[in-house]
Amino acid sequence: MEERLQKLLSAAGVCSRRTAEEYIAAGRVRVNGCVARVGEKADLERDSVLVDGKPLGGGGERVWLMLHKPRGYVTTLSDEKGRRTAAELVADCGIRVWPVGRLDLNSEGLLLFTNDGEGTNRLLHPSHEVEKEYHVTVEGDLSAALPVLSGPLELDGQPLAPAGIRVIKKTAEGGILSVVIHEGKNRQVRRMCALAGLEVRRLVRVREGSLGLGRLAPGRWRFLSPGELRDMGIF
Repeated sequence: MEERLQKLLSAAGVCSRRTAEEYIAAGRVRVNGCVARVGEKADLERDSVLVDGKPLGGGGERVWLMLHKPRGYVTTLSDEKGRRTAAELVADCGIRVWPVGRLDLNSEGLLLFTNDGEGTNRLLHPSHEVEKEYHVTVEGDLSAALPVLSGPLELDGQPLAPAGIRVIKKTAEGGILSVVIHEGKNRQVRRMCALAGLEVRRLVRVREGSLGLGRLAPGRWRFLSPGELRDMGIF
């Protein structure tokens, strides 16, 4: 599928979209041998995209790993505010990788990293509809909130696909919910809970597609196996 070059460079972890425009304007990006133009589109499954003469995605062996992101880390390769980044936690993997998707500063759990540009775009494309499961510790009235969470909801004026909601545990203050979604709107689970009158105390992503976080400790990472990649539809 064709995407704007700025988006492709950003998804591949090369730079931000704004910086990508500067790269393109400076003639540092070529598509099928020709100097690219700002606003041009390409399809990584069909087109050759070079940045400073190197194939987008880095070429060579494709590497995928999962990190158990702790709270307090931002999902970026670098941060202008000097905050700790999730990329720092996988810096010892031996190859330059970038995050696939996001977890906000105060969220925890399964976060994928790769050097595979084509796989990144395939996995993040809405048509892939990868399920993501979160365990969410909340405070508030669950009896009133559950019908809201299970019913039709809108964010930014757009309807959301129905979420899978399950109560894992009830407490006097609220409880722990399993929330399963396959969309990726900004802070979607937190905003859904807010609409239902719940305050999120903790949010952990425990599953993405067929991949489970398992017993991977916070701050630790591991490579994905070929079988896991096949099950995810990446290879």
